[in-house]
Amino acid sequence: MSGGTGDGPKRVGRPRADRLRPDSDRPPREELLCAAAELFTAQGYAATTTRAVAERAGMRQATMYHYFGGKEELLAELLESTVAPSLVLARQLLADGGRSAARRLWELCRSDVLLLCGGPYDLGALYLLPEVGGARFTRFHRMRRELKDAYRVLLAGIRVGAELAGDRAGLTLRGDLVFGLIEGVMLVHRADPARPVVAFAEATADAALRIAGVGLPRDTS
Repeated sequence: MSGGTGDGPKRVGRPRADRLRPDSDRPPREELLCAAAELFTAQGYAATTTRAVAERAGMRQATMYHYFGGKEELLAELLESTVAPSLVLARQLLADGGRSAARRLWELCRSDVLLLCGGPYDLGALYLLPEVGGARFTRFHRMRRELKDAYRVLLAGIRVGAELAGDRAGLTLRGDLVFGLIEGVMLVHRADPARPVVAFAEATADAALRIAGVGLPRDTS
């Protein structure tokens, strides 16, 4: 796999103690991910070199290659981190038959927005990179498809899902609109990042259920 700069071996030997690292409680791998997230979102993926990531993380480039093979690997792990927690919650919600599908869908929407908009970096912007279509990002796309399917299953369990049971295209469209709203709120949040994220997440979840064709959770206990 290319490391973005074409130099440096991948995971050769053990990393030496690095005097350049800043004082923090983060392990080196997490330090590198934070540095990559900051640089990718601030100056762009193409303009960021592995050397710049290593220097921002306070370590030598050779040390960085012990943890990551290059830019693609850093980007792939960052992208997967935007999906993994929501996917865990989605699996739990699908298995929870004690509450209405509408309430569970609302909870998934709210949690997803908190994850996408609650961090220090605008990682959602990385979804649009042309490089994300490459083979290295297959796992990210598989995770994202499973999450999207969870939205569809929950949507199928509410009243509008029953009404559209014979209209697969209509149900798919409704699901795509809900899922698109959740991922699209990153652009809205970017325009006003000072907006309280919790209130923003709850308002977005309310809007998602309206698009889905049902009332708010308090109306659908």
